[in-house]
Amino acid sequence: MKEKSLVQARRIEEFEARLASELAKAESDAEKAKSYADALVAVYWEDAEAAQVQASEATETANTRAHWVAELAKCRSRRETLEEIQARGFDLTEEIKRAKELEANAEALASNDDDDDDDDNDGSKSGSESGEEPDGDETAPGDNQ
Repeated sequence: MKEKSLVQARRIEEFEARLASELAKAESDAEKAKSYADALVAVYWEDAEAAQVQASEATETANTRAHWVAELAKCRSRRETLEEIQARGFDLTEEIKRAKELEANAEALASNDDDDDDDDNDGSKSGSESGEEPDGDETAPGDNQ
């Protein structure tokens, strides 16, 4: 009977040792999984922050471009008005020249090198945009419509 209880005690000790080993292994695996999950979360947070910064920059760029497109429209309208007044006999050559310079500056600021948002422009610069025919003759503002 004493021998049986010693054998049982040894079995219990071996079983407890195996359980302790399995528990340590499970805790180690859980810690590794937690570390991996934490690393993934950190990467996703970095990606989300980068995407937010990129979206903010894109919005700022779009707002800036919209501002300069509006300025370009104002400059074109002013130039066309001056040309209409000059067509009625007033000498506004200097004012038109300055208006064209402002329009060119606004157009440069409004474009972003790919000109994909120019709905009223076929992408090429023609003489009619500056009030000239391709052969260099001036046109009246109503003639090119």
